[in-house]
Amino acid sequence: MKQAIILHGKPTKEGYYSSSRERNSQSNSHWLPWLQHELILRDILAQTPELPKPYEPKYEDWKRIFEQLQPDKDTLLVGHSCGGGFLLRWLSENKHIKVGKVMLVAPSLGQDWEDTTGFMNFKIDPDFINRTDGVTIFYSDDDKPGIGEAVSRITELIPKAKLITFHGRGHFTEKSNLIIEFPELLEECIK
Repeated sequence: MKQAIILHGKPTKEGYYSSSRERNSQSNSHWLPWLQHELILRDILAQTPELPKPYEPKYEDWKRIFEQLQPDKDTLLVGHSCGGGFLLRWLSENKHIKVGKVMLVAPSLGQDWEDTTGFMNFKIDPDFINRTDGVTIFYSDDDKPGIGEAVSRITELIPKAKLITFHGRGHFTEKSNLIIEFPELLEECIK
């Protein structure tokens, strides 16, 4: 059975605990629930796990939750922001695992936040792309400078990755241009 794992990013602590949040959890924010629903309609078991303390991510804690979903060669991986950085680290460190397509949306490598836990303390394995069915990066030219730096670094190390650049999409969040549907991402996922 095909499955998809969709990982959220890193909110601020204040944003995470805010009572004014429209949705209940980080995994139900932005375009994540829309993508999950669209994939399920196509018979792809899509899961959006809630990762512990996303405002202060610890790699081992996120890894424990992520690996419970048993990603394999039939698994589509989607990571937004810090979730994309997590996928890069996990794929770089797990050289024995093959996965399906990998979608990195505004991937963060920690340049845009203070990494107090060592979450992004790793080296990208440029060969990890050979253990996937392809890597696609989604980037908006008006995102934070740290995201632009991360995208430049990733594409330099992994030149076979496909880069799709947008204008005016910010960080692909509800806050930046009300992104709650993401048809371009869905199209890449199901190609």
